[in-house]
Amino acid sequence: MNEKIHQLLDQISALEDDLLKAVQEQEASALFHIKGKRVEFEASVRQAHRQLKNSFFRWLVTNRPQNLITGPIIYSMIFPMLILDLCVSFFQATCFPIYGIVKVRRSDYIVFDRQQLEYLNFIEKFHCTYCAYGNGLMAYVSEIVGRTEEYFCPIKHARKVLGNHSRYARFLGYGEATDYAAKLEKFRVGLGKATPPKTP
Repeated sequence: MNEKIHQLLDQISALEDDLLKAVQEQEASALFHIKGKRVEFEASVRQAHRQLKNSFFRWLVTNRPQNLITGPIIYSMIFPMLILDLCVSFFQATCFPIYGIVKVRRSDYIVFDRQQLEYLNFIEKFHCTYCAYGNGLMAYVSEIVGRTEEYFCPIKHARKVLGNHSRYARFLGYGEATDYAAKLEKFRVGLGKATPPKTP
C-alpha cells in the first residue's frame, strides 16, 4: 500500500478515536454519568424526562397505524436474527482459537441501555431494545466476518463497495500480487491482537 495512504489511514483512525472520546466526554458531562452498567442522570434531568413521557394510551392513539400493522413482520425477524447470532457465535468460538484470531467481544457491539431512559414508555423501551439487538448483532457479525476475511483474503475489490467493515481500508490493493503470501501471513499474525494490524 502507498505510504501516504497508510499515513492518512492512521490519521483518520486517530481522529476518529479523538472524536469519539470528545463526544462521550461532552455527553457525560452534560447529561449523564456511567457507573458500571448503569447510566445515571441528575435528579432534575430525571424529573424532566418523566414529565415528557407519553402514557401507553396516548402513545397508542398518536402512533402511526402503519407501525402497528407492520409490527408482527418486524418482530418476526427475531427468529432469523437469533439463529444468525447462534451460528456466528459458534463459528467464532470454535474457529478463531484455531486460527489464532482474537475473539470479538459481543458486549462491545450489543448494548442495552436505552431502557434506562425515563421519557420512554414500556413499548418504546421494548422497541429500543429490539433495535439495539438487531443493529448491534449486525455490527458484531460484520466484525467477525471482517476478521475472517482478513485472515483468508485481505484483498480489496476492484469496484467500490458500500458499507465496508473497519478493517477493509487496510487490505491489499486489487491485483497487488508482489509478496502476497508474506503479506497474508503478516495479516494473520496481526489478527492475534485486538486492533487492525498495520498494512505490510
